[in-house]
Amino acid sequence: GGRQQRSAHPVVPIALLVFGLVAILLLTVPTEDVQEAPGFMYGIVLDAGSSHTALYIYKWQADKQNGTGVVTQHTECHVKGGGISSYAGQPGSAGQSLEACLNQAVKDIPKERHQSTPVYLGATAGMRLLHMSSQEQSDQILREVGNKIQSYPFSYRGAAILSGKEEGAYGWVTVNYLLENFIKYGFVGHWLSPGRPTVGALDFGGASTQITFATQDEVEDEHDMMKLRLYGQEYSLYTHSFLCYGRDQVLKRLLAHIVTSQGDSESVTHPCYPADHSTSVKLDTIFNSPCTAKHRPSSYDSQASLTVQGSGQYEHCLGNMSEIFSFDGCPFSQCSFDKVFQPNVTGSFVAFSAFFYTHSFLQQITGIPVRTPSQLEEAARTVCNMTFNEMLGLAPEQKSRLQDYCATSVFIKILMLRGYSFDETSFPRISFQKKAGDTSVGWALGYMLSLSNLLPAETAGHRKALTQGAWGTLIFLFVLLLAAVVVFILLRMRDGKKKGGGESTI
Repeated sequence: GGRQQRSAHPVVPIALLVFGLVAILLLTVPTEDVQEAPGFMYGIVLDAGSSHTALYIYKWQADKQNGTGVVTQHTECHVKGGGISSYAGQPGSAGQSLEACLNQAVKDIPKERHQSTPVYLGATAGMRLLHMSSQEQSDQILREVGNKIQSYPFSYRGAAILSGKEEGAYGWVTVNYLLENFIKYGFVGHWLSPGRPTVGALDFGGASTQITFATQDEVEDEHDMMKLRLYGQEYSLYTHSFLCYGRDQVLKRLLAHIVTSQGDSESVTHPCYPADHSTSVKLDTIFNSPCTAKHRPSSYDSQASLTVQGSGQYEHCLGNMSEIFSFDGCPFSQCSFDKVFQPNVTGSFVAFSAFFYTHSFLQQITGIPVRTPSQLEEAARTVCNMTFNEMLGLAPEQKSRLQDYCATSVFIKILMLRGYSFDETSFPRISFQKKAGDTSVGWALGYMLSLSNLLPAETAGHRKALTQGAWGTLIFLFVLLLAAVVVFILLRMRDGKKKGGGESTI
């Protein structure tokens, strides 16, 4: 009798162990968010800058909504021609300019995803300036590009002019999102807060420049303060956008200043142009912007030509460029320039757009690494002392922009060192970048993330739901274990019968 007992009971603990393991596996799988749509979701942002428009397509896994999926750049397309604001007074042209890139987007996104793909158009400082000059024209252009986008099979979400504050903040969001400073995906399927400090963002466009960084200091002007709540963390940002301090507008303002200070003659000497270079410009191209309004003569022939002869003098260039800033009369405890409050810069920064292009040009042309304030000054001085032909020999692909690099470099030196007060300690903490991974750095990604609710205010769930494939594997294992247990029990029962039959015959 004792022998029969021993042969029957070991099955029970083994079966319990197997069922226990399966139960634990099932209990660790969350019940929410287990539905999975295959493939990717897509989103489109048209970055309508002052000098050109770029169309960015972003993608994320379809089952990873609400901030648990990493959004990456799928493709980008650059619109030929100027920015949409340059088509003022040319009905139909702004919308038409976008066609080639929108057609490309139709090809780049799978057809079954077209209708669920949101499209946003954000216009920046070029349109801000047009809005100041003629609200009627800027409204007309926004309507026109909106109608053009709506003729495509995507989900149109609007065309808007971003404020400078929004442009700065979205740029900051993009940079920190791409650097995984908000949230990081761990290898065990957990989303973690990396506990890293955020980095500041420095943007230099065609018509404005932005500085944005998190600060613990008091922001004395509430217009320059922004609070964001992302992934359960509160961020206090200082952000300011300087309209008319973008590259193209700075060059116009500098030329307007030179023209008025040299007496409105038919020719002027430009200390920031190379000594062996001269060009002819129409007065209207200098004075047609709200940024040069204070220098505009009371009456002038808009079609009259002006000869601009370069002299390549670094010190004179620096003196003239400094005149477009105002460093006097700060109404706060401290200012950057133009009576704008700014706390001390803190932490690391990423500088992008024209900051990146100018920095990279300086390195290429001068061989100077441009990592310190003194190297920035040395590189600017070197470029300003070069002839046009010397530069052309080193960077032939940049021919149309060569005349402007001395002025742009000097502007960046004044802006960064005297304006923002970067010094020997803080300047080396600026990283000049065009992309992070395969994604272009700019405000566009931050804009889409915010408007598409892909950035939750609270912390994302700590565990990812299982995919259909994982569920299938788990069920297969469960069935396999169940079959093994049944076979095991049947074998034990058969053995028991054999032994029982053997004992009864004794």
